Parts: sequence; C-alpha cells; structure tokens
Amino acid sequence: MGAYLPDYILDNFELSKMVDTSDEWIMSRIGIKTRHILKGEGLGTSYLGEHAVKDLLEKTNTDPLDIDLLICATVTPDMFFPSTANLISYKAGLKNAFGYDISAACSGFLFALVTASKFIETGAYKKIIVVGADKMSSIVDYEDRSTCPIFGDGAGAVLLEPNTEGLGLLDSELHSDGGGAQHLHMKAGGSAYPATIETVKNKWHHIYQEGQAVFKAAVSNMGDVSAAVMERNNLTIDDIDFLVPHQANMRIIDATAKRIGLPKDKCMVNIEKFGNTTAATLPLCLWDYESRLKKGDNLILATFGGGYTWGAGYLKWAYDGGDFSR
Repeated sequence: MGAYLPDYILDNFELSKMVDTSDEWIMSRIGIKTRHILKGEGLGTSYLGEHAVKDLLEKTNTDPLDIDLLICATVTPDMFFPSTANLISYKAGLKNAFGYDISAACSGFLFALVTASKFIETGAYKKIIVVGADKMSSIVDYEDRSTCPIFGDGAGAVLLEPNTEGLGLLDSELHSDGGGAQHLHMKAGGSAYPATIETVKNKWHHIYQEGQAVFKAAVSNMGDVSAAVMERNNLTIDDIDFLVPHQANMRIIDATAKRIGLPKDKCMVNIEKFGNTTAATLPLCLWDYESRLKKGDNLILATFGGGYTWGAGYLKWAYDGGDFSR
C-alpha cells in the first residue's frame, strides 16, 4: 500500500475556535481527534494521489513505465476535465498508462478496486494502480459544525497484478440508490446548478448531510452486504482476520461490526487520527495496518457513501505486510 497525508493537522482544539464545537462533543458523537488538511495554492486531489502513487512505486520497486492503467476514485477532482487520474499519471511518470476517474463517494475505492480486478482477470492488463484520494477540505463548510469535524484529506494507492494462488479480491457485491441523494449530496457545481453568485451565497458547493438518515442507511446496508458476501463464501466470524470498514464515524463502525458479530479487535479503525477521507479511507486503513497483515489473511471490505452507494468485498491478502513496515 502506498499513501500520502498532508503535513498540516487540524485538531479539535483548533476546530473549536472556528465553529461552535468541542473535543468532547466531537469525540462522543464522531470519534475523531485530528484530521490532515492539504494547504497551498493550486494543490488539489492529484497532488495527494501523485505522492501516494510515488510511495507505492518506490515500495514495490515498480517502473512507472510498466503501469498499464490507473483508476482514481474521488469526488473532489482537481477539475471536471481532464480527469484526476490523467493528472496523477502525468505527475507520477506513468507515460504508458491510460486512466480515468470513478465517482462513487466513500464507496469509490471499492468500486474502482472491483473494476480494476476485472481488467486483470480478463488478461487485458498486467499492472493496474487503484487510487482513492479526496481533498474534502475543499468542499467542507467550516461554519457547519455537523459536517466540518468529520472530514480530512488524504490518498491511498494499491498495485494489482495477476495471481494464480487464489489470493486477491475474490468476491464483491456493489449497490447504489439515487434516492439517497436527498440526504447526502453537494447541490451545486454540476450541470443542474452551475456556479453562480447565488449558489455560492447559498453554500450549495459544500457537503449537505442529514446525519440520522445517513447513519441508519449506512449501518443497515454495510452490515447486510458484508454478511451476504461472507455467507456466499462460507466464511464465519472465526475465518475473518479483519473487517475493513469505511471510516464514516465511530458509531457507524461499531454498529457495523456488531451487526455481523465481529469483535472490536478484528476491526480496522484509524478514524480518530485521519477522520473521514472519503475514497481514501479504505486504502489508508490497509496502509495503516499493513505491517500486521499476513499472506492469506481474510479481509472483508465494507463501505457506504453519498448517493447512496455501498458494497463489500472479500479480499485474501497476498503478501506479508511486515516486509513493507514503515
């Protein structure tokens, strides 16, 4: 796993000076203490992704010219076009790769991972990089205490290659329901509501979220789809080494683990220090826990995002992560 987190850390104490909140309020309701924020003029999601990819290439000793394809999952692209994947490929020196973006909010990395695995399985390509990256600070309203404590910036990346040992992404189940858009969306900036003075004044270019509706949908859908993937692959709780849940908030993580009967020590959690980095949460979890993972470990990836989008994947880990300990 490759990753990049910006140097600047916004903690709850500093955040409480910006909006009516406190460390106690945030920790009790969300479970986040710090989040990384990308600062600097003209620096967008491609900057995060570029550095995550370069970290990945260095760790795996991979020639950037050998990469066939790069898929970037993001909802905060640098611009509508060209795609952030194209910009990352250019900056990281992937001169022989083509690329494109996937927009599925917090489920984006899993959606991209499944897509890339199919390119590998067909034999069309041999080396594919999947990036999950978001600069959430670019669409957060720091006067809205219900959303601004939640999100942070970051990027994670993984290299997919052919495998004949029964390792890698073995199964998945993905879903979407546009009816959920009313509860979690960014209203303006697209073709329905192009940017105007009014849309800016109305703060329609920021995240809008109805917390209770999203919480209820996230817990039920993440739990159900995880259980479905486990059942389909005849996996019990004892077979699972780790649940890798989207880091939305601590209550959702706890409820999802409880929903499938998984103990806390089998649940990857780093939301306290990174916050919700949207498409980057799953790869940042894998990166953070990489040194603890062993070849053959059974992982269930579970996610839920705005729109709504959700899904789960069964991943059999393909290498001893301790070889890449940081």
